[in-house]
Amino acid sequence: ITSEVVDRVYKEYMGDAESPAQVRDGLLDAMGDVYFVISAVEVARYHRDAGNPVYFYEFQHRPSSVEGVVPDFVKADHGAEIAFVFGKPFLAGDV
Repeated sequence: ITSEVVDRVYKEYMGDAESPAQVRDGLLDAMGDVYFVISAVEVARYHRDAGNPVYFYEFQHRPSSVEGVVPDFVKADHGAEIAFVFGKPFLAGDV
């Protein structure tokens, strides 16, 4: 990896971070891209190349049920959309 690539990646995720919270958010964005987004985009491209329709979304709605449970900086955790897609009864044990 060249220093130019490192500089571009740093600027993308850290930018002009001036506080520990901004550094944290940049690091979380970078980790999310490495662990989720890059592989998801790769799989989506394989499906597209096979002639299938592909839909890609990023869920960022913070559920009200996480108030006081997760830190305020968390928008939506992995799997948070399940309650919105299938309905909360599946998560509340009402089935």
